[in-house]
Amino acid sequence: MSTPATLSDDAPVRVHSYLRAGEERSLADDVLDGLTRPFKELPPKHFYDARGAELFDRICDLPEYYPTRAERSILVGHGAAIARTTGATEVVELGSGTAEKTGVLLAALEAENGLERYVPIDVTEAMVRGCAGAFTERFPDLRVHGIVGDFERHLGHVPVAGDGPRIVAFLGGTIGNFTPGARRRFLRQIAKLLRPGVDFLLLGTDLVKDPDVLEAAYDDSAGVTAEFNRNVLHVVNRELGADFDPDAFEHVAFFDREREWIEMRLRATRRMKVRVAAVDLNVEFAAREELRTEISAKFTPDRLRADLGAAGLELAEILTDDDDRFALSLSTPRAR
Repeated sequence: MSTPATLSDDAPVRVHSYLRAGEERSLADDVLDGLTRPFKELPPKHFYDARGAELFDRICDLPEYYPTRAERSILVGHGAAIARTTGATEVVELGSGTAEKTGVLLAALEAENGLERYVPIDVTEAMVRGCAGAFTERFPDLRVHGIVGDFERHLGHVPVAGDGPRIVAFLGGTIGNFTPGARRRFLRQIAKLLRPGVDFLLLGTDLVKDPDVLEAAYDDSAGVTAEFNRNVLHVVNRELGADFDPDAFEHVAFFDREREWIEMRLRATRRMKVRVAAVDLNVEFAAREELRTEISAKFTPDRLRADLGAAGLELAEILTDDDDRFALSLSTPRAR
């Protein structure tokens, strides 16, 4: 379902919503599916209500959590080179959020190529409108076509590219939240937004490194990540009438050395029964039973190249921070 833009089509800001009322995160379906599996899990997108977003902002400021700072440093150090390599005048951003780091990229494109359009996609309308307002004030000639939707389901609503080259940006290492098969399927969907020889994917990926560094980033000494992890239970309680006791779950984070990904889980400290009224579901937890809330895959250049190749994309360049902890890569579709 589409909600018409609130401004005229020639206005600098257009925002369309493709979510039905109450559908921001398809929470009910995910809870019904995930909590009835033999190994219970919930997707990490449900962390991010207003409280979750606030907690994540605090996580990004923690000394242990390097990814946000590392990725931003790459954009600061290499933004002009990215602009020259791509020639892009348009950015489509998946999961834009506050788009704080994206401002660095947009400024580089404006300086090198001129900036024509920004297409933020996010499930939270306030986020889309907020960054639209901020960027049109900062870049007076910029047009914004905001999409309120789930980037896994609503890529078909991305507008046709303009005359100039386009960058599709998927930052923050979010691609690591997908399992390998799902990751390659989603990259194939992204590739459909790109014209061979013209457009580029700018992808943020966290790199394989010392497990102690990785585990500290997801289990900080101040306990902010633990609070963020338990927040998903508060979301389910509020939105679906559940009766989870979040304090009865311990935060667990570890690096799976075989799969080379971080897992975050919630571990029940006692046996309990939970009622989720909105989906008429009763769930039992054994003492010490775990609920997986996130995977975050870490990458090597070979893994990145293989995943992109399976999606019909050719790796053009990998850029890293000074400590080689995080990477931004540019890739483009192979000729069809």
